[in-house]
Amino acid sequence: MAVIFGLSATVLLGMAGGAADYARLVQRRGQLQAAVDAGALAGGNALKLAASSRASIVGLTEQVIRDAAKAPADQSLRLTVTVPDDKTSVYARAEQTIRLTFGSLVGLGTTQVSAQARANVVGRMRLCMLALDPSAPGAFLLEKNAAVTASGCSLYSNSKSANGMVGKDSAMARAETICSAGGFNGARANFAPSPQTDCPVIEDPLKDRAPPPVGDCATLPASAAKNGKPKANENRVETTLTLEPGTYCGGLKITGSAVVTLRAGVYVMKDGPLIVEQNASLSGTDVSFYFTGNKGGLLFDKKTTVSLTAPTTGVMAGLLMTEDRAVSAPVDPVVDVVNGVVGALTAPLLGQPDALTLTPPPLGQTKPMRTYRIISDNTRTMLGTIYLPAGRLVIDAKKPVADQSAYTVIVAQQVNLYEGPNLYLNANYDLTSVPVPKGVGPLSGKLMLTQ
Repeated sequence: MAVIFGLSATVLLGMAGGAADYARLVQRRGQLQAAVDAGALAGGNALKLAASSRASIVGLTEQVIRDAAKAPADQSLRLTVTVPDDKTSVYARAEQTIRLTFGSLVGLGTTQVSAQARANVVGRMRLCMLALDPSAPGAFLLEKNAAVTASGCSLYSNSKSANGMVGKDSAMARAETICSAGGFNGARANFAPSPQTDCPVIEDPLKDRAPPPVGDCATLPASAAKNGKPKANENRVETTLTLEPGTYCGGLKITGSAVVTLRAGVYVMKDGPLIVEQNASLSGTDVSFYFTGNKGGLLFDKKTTVSLTAPTTGVMAGLLMTEDRAVSAPVDPVVDVVNGVVGALTAPLLGQPDALTLTPPPLGQTKPMRTYRIISDNTRTMLGTIYLPAGRLVIDAKKPVADQSAYTVIVAQQVNLYEGPNLYLNANYDLTSVPVPKGVGPLSGKLMLTQ
């Protein structure tokens, strides 16, 4: 046997090989640590949004770890993920058996490498937007140049589609957390932070809210029409007027240069839309809207001015808008206006620079949806929660929407923004007496990661 400086070649080979094995083990442990850190953080972020089961949190955490760890097929990864009953933390541990290249020279063929992490949730993340559609592409969609600014709260899509959340060229979203139950398609968009994918589905947090009563049909005063002669079977306002809460059968149309102020209360749009068009304005404090029937929906046209604040008390406390969940054959208010069925005065404007255009169709849908479209460039205050479980909120204004609201929360079947708008979802709950409905609550949330 060759001897070099008193050491056998075998011993020297073992020492050199041991150093190589050691370096490989250190590198692999670092990879596992990064993987369990990522998994625990993903699970913790899902916990902050509440409404998720322990099983879904565990599944998400495990999947993130396996994707990040990239264990070879011949080296199984053993995972332990636990979530306590109070759902305040996620613990993750990963173990792997590593074959040593030179360990057999000293009687050690394999060794164990492990890493662990715990993400503790302090508080709950504020949820300011949730798209409920379970599988449609583009349930949350930002077209070219559209933007959502959601400082201090979270944007969430329940769609399991690989394209459930979509951001097109130059689209922008800013939030505390952005999460998709499916995938995200947005290579040319600017979302910060980058959306998490494969997040747990969030149960509709407002599904137990009771609807307001639907009463007898209200009648507009004769002064609502310019000539004092209202059209039969049409709630049309053309003048400066203060309206009372009630049930508006066939909906309500505010047109021309009308200036309408709403007294506090609930305004039910029964079998017809709420339309504010041309140069009209609509304002109300301590008001809410309930939409029912296939012709329900909303249109705020380009040159209109709208300022609305939700009630502080009562069955609709905190809810600015909501709707009947049952709809079978919805009619887009824009179609009626363009066809002259609802608003004959708008039809001659087609082809003009500010003419009303048809609402872009959704990328996909899983059930019929009413359409709620905001084109208005002066809808700065929308204070409260917009809850549209059977509705599609479409925003294609050119100027900021809801930026002067203390807070705005949106829970809708779909949320689609087209070229130009910047939707602000503020979360300044302490600046208003309008309550935030339970489930989208006002508590902030932070994650503390330990290893």
